[in-house]
Amino acid sequence: MKTTAEIRQSFLDFFHSKGHQVVASSSLVPENDPTLLFTNAGMNQFKDVFLGLDKRPYLRATTAQRCVRAGGKHNDLENVGYTARHHTFFEMLGNFSFGDYFKHDAINFAWEFLTSPQWLGLPKEKLWVTVYETDNEAYDIWHKEVGIPAECIIRIGDNKGAPYASDNFWAMGDTGPCGPCTEIFYDHGEHIWGGPPGSPEEDGDRYIEIWNVVFMQYNRLADGTMEKLPRPSVDTGMGLERISAVLQHVNSNYDIDIFKTLVSKAAEVVGTTDLSNKSLRVIADHIRSCAYLIADGVIPSNEGRGYVLRRIIRRAVRHGHLLGAKEAFFYKLVPTLIEVMAEAGRDVKEKQANVEKLLRLEEEQFARTLERGLALLDEALSEVKNGVLSGEVAFKLYDTYGFPLDLTADVCRERNITIDEAGFEREMEAQRTRAQAASQFGVDYNNVIRVEGETKFEGYTESESLAKVTALFHDGKSVEQILAGQSAVVVLENTPFYAESGGQIGDSGYLLTQGVSFNVKDTQKYGQVFGHIGELEHGSLSVGQIVNAVVDIERRHQTSLNHSATHLLHAALRQLLGSHVVQKGSLVADNALRFDFSHPEAISKAQLAEIERLVNQKIRANFLIQTDIMDIEAAKAKGAMALFGEKYANQVRVLTMGDFSIELCGGIHAKRTGDIGLFKITAETAVAAGIRRIEAVTGENAIDWILDQQYILTQSAELLKSDINSLTDKIQQLQDKAKKGEKELQSLKEKAAMQAGSDLAKSVVKINGVSVIVHQLDGIETKSLRVMVDDLKNQLGSGVIVFASVLDEKVNLVVGVTSDLTTRVKAGELVNFMAQQVGGKGGGRPDMAMAGGSQPENVAQALIVAQNWLNENL
Repeated sequence: MKTTAEIRQSFLDFFHSKGHQVVASSSLVPENDPTLLFTNAGMNQFKDVFLGLDKRPYLRATTAQRCVRAGGKHNDLENVGYTARHHTFFEMLGNFSFGDYFKHDAINFAWEFLTSPQWLGLPKEKLWVTVYETDNEAYDIWHKEVGIPAECIIRIGDNKGAPYASDNFWAMGDTGPCGPCTEIFYDHGEHIWGGPPGSPEEDGDRYIEIWNVVFMQYNRLADGTMEKLPRPSVDTGMGLERISAVLQHVNSNYDIDIFKTLVSKAAEVVGTTDLSNKSLRVIADHIRSCAYLIADGVIPSNEGRGYVLRRIIRRAVRHGHLLGAKEAFFYKLVPTLIEVMAEAGRDVKEKQANVEKLLRLEEEQFARTLERGLALLDEALSEVKNGVLSGEVAFKLYDTYGFPLDLTADVCRERNITIDEAGFEREMEAQRTRAQAASQFGVDYNNVIRVEGETKFEGYTESESLAKVTALFHDGKSVEQILAGQSAVVVLENTPFYAESGGQIGDSGYLLTQGVSFNVKDTQKYGQVFGHIGELEHGSLSVGQIVNAVVDIERRHQTSLNHSATHLLHAALRQLLGSHVVQKGSLVADNALRFDFSHPEAISKAQLAEIERLVNQKIRANFLIQTDIMDIEAAKAKGAMALFGEKYANQVRVLTMGDFSIELCGGIHAKRTGDIGLFKITAETAVAAGIRRIEAVTGENAIDWILDQQYILTQSAELLKSDINSLTDKIQQLQDKAKKGEKELQSLKEKAAMQAGSDLAKSVVKINGVSVIVHQLDGIETKSLRVMVDDLKNQLGSGVIVFASVLDEKVNLVVGVTSDLTTRVKAGELVNFMAQQVGGKGGGRPDMAMAGGSQPENVAQALIVAQNWLNENL
């Protein structure tokens, strides 16, 4: 019996033997693709190739791509662990042709790999296939060449309510590359319920899809027109877990070797012997997605990808608690995961310490969150009047605090309270709708600049060169000529202009020829060509003309200094904060730099000073900034770090600064670190949970920044009649004096409030024998109102005090009730009743409660309502 690791390797070996380049799995965080939350298919990393925006040095590729489907429109999280084939994480085996082979070879490759005794050796009689209804070519290949009986080939038409909307027609989006597909199914046998695809029983588990082969042969335009692609391509996908289940003779993915090992380890760490428990399946699945997401740079947070990761972790931890786990356990599965994933576990192994640390911290934080959630639930239950907890509150507990509905139901059951489950489901459905709407990216894949060919970049050694205009675009459309005053994108055959990449801004400058001046304001990449974006100031410019491309050399120089400083900063952060620091984005401009990186907490002032000192030390060392071109594996062996968001070919540029920094980088840099001159951090902030940002300046900009700060200090010292060296002491003296004055003022206010309270004690009225004071006191702060209420409660001994105050156009309400009356009057109920009259809300203890409001014109009405409420309740 083949192991899952052996099946993965067999697939890659087979297609390598057929001339395919074995390409490593890309990150779960899609590279420069805002249309995807996570990588969810093998073709994601080749998307630009299929769109014609990128070219690779190979025409055939094969991958074992890690994928996550747990957010957006691909979200089956609640089913994971309870069905045979739902996962948050899975591996997609794929083979791809970029305009090389097509249907004939793609089908025969699939059949050979599946049925040949040398490879998987599946029984041919167990395999069924589907084709798109009108795809006679694919049908004939399967029937006449491969020899599959006609009764085992099923034509599937437009079964989703629109033209080309079919299980057997694939599209990248509403527009762009698309085409029919053929799917291969495995028949598990009569002993399992279900029918073949297209039948009423197709949702059963007997016939399971194991491979989908997509034939990209059309380009769909916005009006629905189908154009034939000049170079048809192939995109395939086979779920590794599914084919492993077939080869290991089990019907559920959770019974394959990888999951059996993970389930066994999960049972050990939570302390259970019931290996059939569904909760163990949940934990075993979730450790894969969580570990790989963290290894790929995702950090638990309350938004975006981090929020999805947090939900998956908390779901796993909750299932551990259901099994009796008493302490943090989830992170203990990471070593076992690395072992069972074999070669595919290498990326997690490299980040193992950080993966385990973040999982443990998140689990410990969730334990604290559960405590807060229980306190919130307890408060909500104390306010339930009709024996039913609202669906809105139950959903908030679920969405914000990770409380499953069953946990909330358990607590409610103890108090004979039920849950409005219909209301909960409405809130859940609203969230699904929001998530689906957020995942519908209206991308027209035809509305992008596409140019055949490639721009030769000369900017590493040149800042000026003669170049031929190969294409012009005005208002997004290809034109032969542009005129003075028109904005345009100019594509050149060769250029010294750097196109924005790796965080470094695009170059600016001019394209010049006799009588022609084109102001280049930015440079961007469009596939393999460089687009010079700007405005034609003089003359006319036509395709085929020769221009002198002149870069703004001063702007580029300043940018290059900042780029080199970014590398030094990155190395300093990793040395001083730890190897968990990973770049999460950057902006390298001519006037400043910005660097985002993973780090779980704010950086102290002392740490910032040490980082700044270390960077400047390396600047003074005046290292030669050396560039070497080498293959990617040699670069990795040398210890080079790849920068976030960069795409690297087989041959890469390795940038070395002494023995301090070595990274892969395609940007433009200084010649020596000493050229940077000076490095100064100007800000350190949070970007998101676990992501920090440092902003800095270098060279002349750093000197200007320091001089500005010096001027501010000098002016401040003069205003405070001090010198700069004594400024801190002077400010401290003024603060101490201000605090003393505030205390004296507050004391006077409290004395005045007590005097006013004594005067108000004379205005007591009796309601059913209870002493009551209802009064408006304008211009008094909330704290003073509380002092007055406490004083009057002491004076009265027994009674109810209601105050309203308007201060700075805001309403403050305070209700105090002596302890002997709290069974008859609850301060919180009364103050909330009043708050409704002034557009506010509030709460508190039964003996003291407060509320705010935004409608001061209704204060008198609120006091009348309070008086009437007391008449009815006392």
